[in-house]
Amino acid sequence: MTALKEPTASSYAARVQKVVTPLGLEAWLVEDYTVPLLAFDFAFKAGAAQDPIGKAGVAHMVSGLLDEGAGPYDSEAFHRALDDKAVEISFHESHDNFQGQVKTLARHVDAAFDLARLALCEPRFDQDAIERVRAQIIAGHRHDAQDPNTLAAKAFREAAFDGHAYGRPTKGDLDTIPAITRDDLVAFHRKALARDNLKIAAVGAIDAARLAALIDKTFAALPEKANVTTPPAVEPKFGGAPRVIDVDVPQTTIRFGLPGVPRHDPDYMSAVVLNHILGGGSFSARLFKEVREKRGLAYSVHSQMMNRDCAAQFTGGTSTKNERAAESLAVIQEEIDKLRTEGPTPDELEKAKKYLIGSYALRFDTSTKIASHLVAMQTDGYAVEFLDERNGRVAAVTLDDVKAMAKRLFENKSLLVAAAGRPQGF
Repeated sequence: MTALKEPTASSYAARVQKVVTPLGLEAWLVEDYTVPLLAFDFAFKAGAAQDPIGKAGVAHMVSGLLDEGAGPYDSEAFHRALDDKAVEISFHESHDNFQGQVKTLARHVDAAFDLARLALCEPRFDQDAIERVRAQIIAGHRHDAQDPNTLAAKAFREAAFDGHAYGRPTKGDLDTIPAITRDDLVAFHRKALARDNLKIAAVGAIDAARLAALIDKTFAALPEKANVTTPPAVEPKFGGAPRVIDVDVPQTTIRFGLPGVPRHDPDYMSAVVLNHILGGGSFSARLFKEVREKRGLAYSVHSQMMNRDCAAQFTGGTSTKNERAAESLAVIQEEIDKLRTEGPTPDELEKAKKYLIGSYALRFDTSTKIASHLVAMQTDGYAVEFLDERNGRVAAVTLDDVKAMAKRLFENKSLLVAAAGRPQGF
């Protein structure tokens, strides 16, 4: 699909039209007729954090069922209607959001939006479809029951967010999925999918007037207001003894983390640059060089800034031989300590900033990427001007900023660690 080419004024934001429909819904539109395609993305600010206690996985099941029969179509007929027009519709959930994507040829836009309307406003939730999707999810959980990556992530999430909605799995588990009823699915759909918590972006061959009309037609039948509760703000836990899940495998999968920096913190970009230097920069990152290249402890190692609406977290992970798990973790901690006490070098700072600035354009090389990024900006609370401001914020980060951020993130805190395998030395 078409790329968002940078205009002569070097302004991405200038390409984005804010379209307000007669119903008052707002969409961000990038109008482009280079190819006869349209990418249409949307998100409701209500995700798996809305799942009832003891029934984690409701939002996930809904995401798998909206295209399994809607309006007059059962599951088979609905998918046949999609195939007849070469329309792609998909849904997925995170803790904070429930998202959908539509991809279509320009000549099938009307049919695509009508099918999206049926899926969103008239889902059938037929019992046979529910049981089929339930069985698929359970089969996936059984497959993952001894998967070290899944087990380490689960242990880490539960330890970091004990008692909070973020500590529950978005896909549920073998205990909760069987307990979910059709009434649970209908209730989530009614309370979470509404017009007042909706974010929209469209990229491709459509003008503002036509898009506005189609948006209103698609979403008009949804409730005006969502009936959801925002989870309380929470600081991820850190420190303590490592949480070890015993799995009879030759490698240990490790997850580690600390509290992070909120995405709208004035110094957030300093944290982004710091993370790139430590473990977010792939081949140039300190962790990659020290853990993989110099010592051969692991094939891959990474770190990242993970932000949710109500929590900010610094996380990372690796997989290594059981007998070298303790050594790997010690090297990771050593590199964190070095950044905290010494900071990065000027060369590391410049390379990180150049990469972060230069790679930003890769988020705009297809229509689907652009639409997804524009919706993510909206759900994350950014104005459209951030498209142009982002690289300037990265460029403005100084060596002192990164040193201060390293102390803020790492001083007087020990890593929260979860591992799955049979690590020696823990």
